[in-house]
Amino acid sequence: MKTFLNHLRKSDLTLTVSAILLVALGLLSIGSSSAGRADFLNFKKQIVFFILGLVLMIIVSLLDYRLLKNDPYMVFLLYALCCLALLGLFFFAPAIRGVRSWYKIGPIYLDPIELIKIVLIILLAQYFSKRHVELYRIKHIIVSGLYVLLPGIMIFRQPNLGSVLILISIWLIVLLVSGIRLKSFVILMICGLLLVGVSWQFLLKDYQKERISGFIFPQSEPLGIGWNYNQAKIAIGSGGLLGKGFNQGSQTQYGFLPEPQNDFIFSAIAEEFGLAGISVLFGLFGLLIWRVMKIAFLAQTNFSRLFAAGFGALLVSQLFINIGMNLGLAPIIGISLPLVSYGGSGLLSIFLGLGVLQSIKTHYT
Repeated sequence: MKTFLNHLRKSDLTLTVSAILLVALGLLSIGSSSAGRADFLNFKKQIVFFILGLVLMIIVSLLDYRLLKNDPYMVFLLYALCCLALLGLFFFAPAIRGVRSWYKIGPIYLDPIELIKIVLIILLAQYFSKRHVELYRIKHIIVSGLYVLLPGIMIFRQPNLGSVLILISIWLIVLLVSGIRLKSFVILMICGLLLVGVSWQFLLKDYQKERISGFIFPQSEPLGIGWNYNQAKIAIGSGGLLGKGFNQGSQTQYGFLPEPQNDFIFSAIAEEFGLAGISVLFGLFGLLIWRVMKIAFLAQTNFSRLFAAGFGALLVSQLFINIGMNLGLAPIIGISLPLVSYGGSGLLSIFLGLGVLQSIKTHYT
């Protein structure tokens, strides 16, 4: 008991509390939209995953993160298992709206993409922490890129373009923090731009092109892609200062707002809780990301600094893309709002990452 209390004293309670409050805000919105549909199954499942996530975070935080830092075989095994799980989606996962991203186990859907994000952060942090004095060698950039490429290809083939962009964002941020040369980074950016052109011509599916073109020209499809953007903007704009109130948003309650529990939960919160609710949301995310970055700055090992930076990149990239989708500033590519949107796999993965951060925090103080 004394050891646990000492561990609790050293942990970052602000990090934990801000994450819990974000989940609570998400549950409030999910509960509201569930009431509109008279179906509370997702709300109940989210509560269960929230409790499991908290337990997982506590267990992981009690472990020594240096096990991940010093055992490359265990980390690579986790990576290989995640890749096998991604491969298995093509054979065993049901097609939902043309996408095979979830294993269905009774009423539960499990998404291995969310787990690979955390495992990849661990793998990249371990890889670069052991080679930080050799980053001038281009081979390390190529090898690390291959670690991202393998799951990236399988995720892209599902198809799930949004998650591929998240993996690339994590890789680039970890590269920057690890000390990559500016010249090498510029070359990567140029290659990335060339790849975008090739992807548009040969790799992207028609519906993906439609989403991007619908984002650029939303009025060209007012009843298609443009409908989603317009309904999201109406919901956000109608919320005003204090919102319409819990369970009172017309866009959210009457089905005009698409995916109010997931992709467009930001718009649902804006409609029912107004600018006040969105300010609380931004404040909590700001607090959470600040605590993650503080752990990175105070970290005493390259691994812990790189992991915290990669986890921060995961949060920030998903935050900006999701809110951009809601505001019409980014194409709709199926990225959820971390800790807030409905989704058990995403919730468990984020709490897993928070557990590693808490372990880092308790072992450098």
